[in-house]
Amino acid sequence: MILRTRVLSSTVFLVFTFSACHREEQAVVKVEKDAVRAEHQAQAKATERDQERAELDQIPLPTKSLYIDIHDPAEWANPFLSVGADTVSLRIVMADANPTPEGEGSMLRPAAARRQELLLRLSSLDSAVAAIPAGAWPYGRVIAVAESSSAAPGDRPKVRRNVEAVIRQLNDLGVVVEEWPAR
Repeated sequence: MILRTRVLSSTVFLVFTFSACHREEQAVVKVEKDAVRAEHQAQAKATERDQERAELDQIPLPTKSLYIDIHDPAEWANPFLSVGADTVSLRIVMADANPTPEGEGSMLRPAAARRQELLLRLSSLDSAVAAIPAGAWPYGRVIAVAESSSAAPGDRPKVRRNVEAVIRQLNDLGVVVEEWPAR
């Protein structure tokens, strides 16, 4: 009877040991698959980032003398970002399709018609900036960034963190940042 009990307990122990080893092996395989998937995602993101940088490299470097005297956001002709707690507002002014000075700013060619404003998530900022046409960058590759004036006072720390994240993303893309108001 004692021998049977020992044999039975040994058998049960071996079954549990093998099943535990099998579960550990499955966990290791799952971790390995997750690591490979994460590596592929990182490579895809790096490739996308390189493509965005290449698109932005088509835009010339900024000429500070063109915008040094601009202190009003309404006069800023390059892309302008207003960063809030949850979203980023991107304002761009498209280039005038008619290069002649006749009728410029009149009812036939209003500047406001060329102005576009988009609400973005912070995660889609890179692709949105890379998609801005070259004609919307009259000062060169520089973007003005400001904290949203409509943000609640309690959201100011989150807004500031978002501004810093936006500046990092833009610098990583090779875009010069002009922070407003100037610090």
